[in-house]
Amino acid sequence: MSMIRDLRAVVRPSSRPSLRKDTATASYDTTRDPATPSAVVDCAVYRDGARVESGKPLSPHEAMRLVRRDGGFVWIGLHEPTEAEFAGIASEFGLHPLAVEDAVQAHQRPKLERYDDSLFTVFKTIHYVEHDRLTANSEVVETGEVMCFTGRDFFITVRHGGQGSLRALRHRLQDDPELLAKGPSAVLHAIADHVVDGYIAVADAVQDDIDEVETEVFSPVRGGGVSRGVDSARIYQLKREVLEFKRAVAPLLRPMQLLSERPMRLIDPDIQKYFRDVADHLARVQEQVMSFDELLNSILQANLAQASVAQNEDMRKITAWAAIIAVPTMVTGVYGMNFDHMPELHWRYGYPLVLGVTVAACVGIHRVLKRNGWL
Repeated sequence: MSMIRDLRAVVRPSSRPSLRKDTATASYDTTRDPATPSAVVDCAVYRDGARVESGKPLSPHEAMRLVRRDGGFVWIGLHEPTEAEFAGIASEFGLHPLAVEDAVQAHQRPKLERYDDSLFTVFKTIHYVEHDRLTANSEVVETGEVMCFTGRDFFITVRHGGQGSLRALRHRLQDDPELLAKGPSAVLHAIADHVVDGYIAVADAVQDDIDEVETEVFSPVRGGGVSRGVDSARIYQLKREVLEFKRAVAPLLRPMQLLSERPMRLIDPDIQKYFRDVADHLARVQEQVMSFDELLNSILQANLAQASVAQNEDMRKITAWAAIIAVPTMVTGVYGMNFDHMPELHWRYGYPLVLGVTVAACVGIHRVLKRNGWL
C-alpha cells in the first residue's frame, strides 16, 4: 500500500518532475535531462477514423484538450515509464492508483479490471527466439507486457520489454478508418488480436522444437541396440519455456470471454463481436500449449526410461563378460597353487590341453549368452 500512497503523492500537480502541467500556459513542461529519453513513444488524436495532423508533436495534455474541444479520442503509447513520467498522464486522465501501480511495476498476470470510467487490461506478449539447435540453456520464448487503459475518449498503452512494438499496428489501424472510427474499443480489440496472433505463430514454432526432440528420443538406433535418448536437460529446458508460454496464454482466456460476452459501456457493440473471434483463437492456442506440456512430460518420461534401459543393457554386458573371464581366472587360480600332485602337471601336452579347454569353455559361454541376448 505504500506504493499506492506514493503514486497518489506524485500525481498531484505540484510534484510532476517530467510531465508538469503549467496552469498559466495550459501546456506540459517537457524540460528534462537530455540523456533521459521520454517514455512517450507516440501521442495522437483520432477523429472520425483519421489521425488529426497538428504539424508538431502533441503532449498528452494538448491532445486531450483537442479531444475535449472537438471530439474524437487520444491514443498515447508509452514504453517503460517511471512513476514520475506516468504521474502527469495518470492525473490528466483520472487513472485509478491501483492500475497505475500495476502499469509502472510490470510483471503482472494477464487480466481485465473495470474501474469507474476505464478498463485496465494486461496482455503478455510472446516472441519466439530463433536458435540453430536446442540446448540445455536455449531461450525459446521471450515475454513482454502491454497494459491498456481504455476510456470513453482516450486509449493509453504502456509497454514493457524489448518486444511487442505497436508501431506497425498503429499504422495498420490508420489505414482502416472505418474500424478506427469505432473509438478506443477498436484499438483494444486490435491489440488483443495482434497479441493472440503472435501466440499462434509462436505455438507453431515451439511445435517444431518439440517434434525435433521427439524424433531424437524415439528414432531407431543404427546397428540395433537400445536408444540412450537425448540430454534430459534439453527437454526440461523446453518444458520450462512452454510453462512460461502457458502463463501468458491461460489467464487471458477469461478476460477475452468477458469482453466478448458481457455488455460493457466502454466497448462498442459492433466491436464486441470481434472479441469472440479472438477468444476462439486464444482457446485453440491454450489447448495447444496444454498438449505441449503433456507431450513433453511423456517425452521426458520416455527419455528417462530409455536411459534406464540402456544402463541395464550395459550391466548385462558387463556381467556376461565377467562370466566369461571367470573361467580362465578359475583355471589359472587352480594351477597357481604350486601343489606337487596336480592333474597333468608333468605331462608334455598338459599346458596346451588346459589352454584348449579354457578357450572352449569361454567360447561356449559366449555363444550361450549371445543367443540369449546378453551380448
